[in-house]
Amino acid sequence: MAKQLLHLVMGGRVTDPQTLEFQNLEEVHVVGIFPSYAEAEEAWRSHAQRTVDDAEMRYVIVHLHRLLEPDLPAS
Repeated sequence: MAKQLLHLVMGGRVTDPQTLEFQNLEEVHVVGIFPSYAEAEEAWRSHAQRTVDDAEMRYVIVHLHRLLEPDLPAS
């Protein structure tokens, strides 16, 4: 069984399409936490494609496992 590597998928309206500064943190959409990058990417792709025509909407994948265990080597 593969090691669990937690990933957070979230998104919202940003102040500038070139940045990840969200306009209103209270409106950030937390899609969920996923046990693998592949599952997180599937969720990210689903939500990002819904807002593809809105340049101010951004969805991202956050590698939680890297924040929780920063001393582990990157895979």
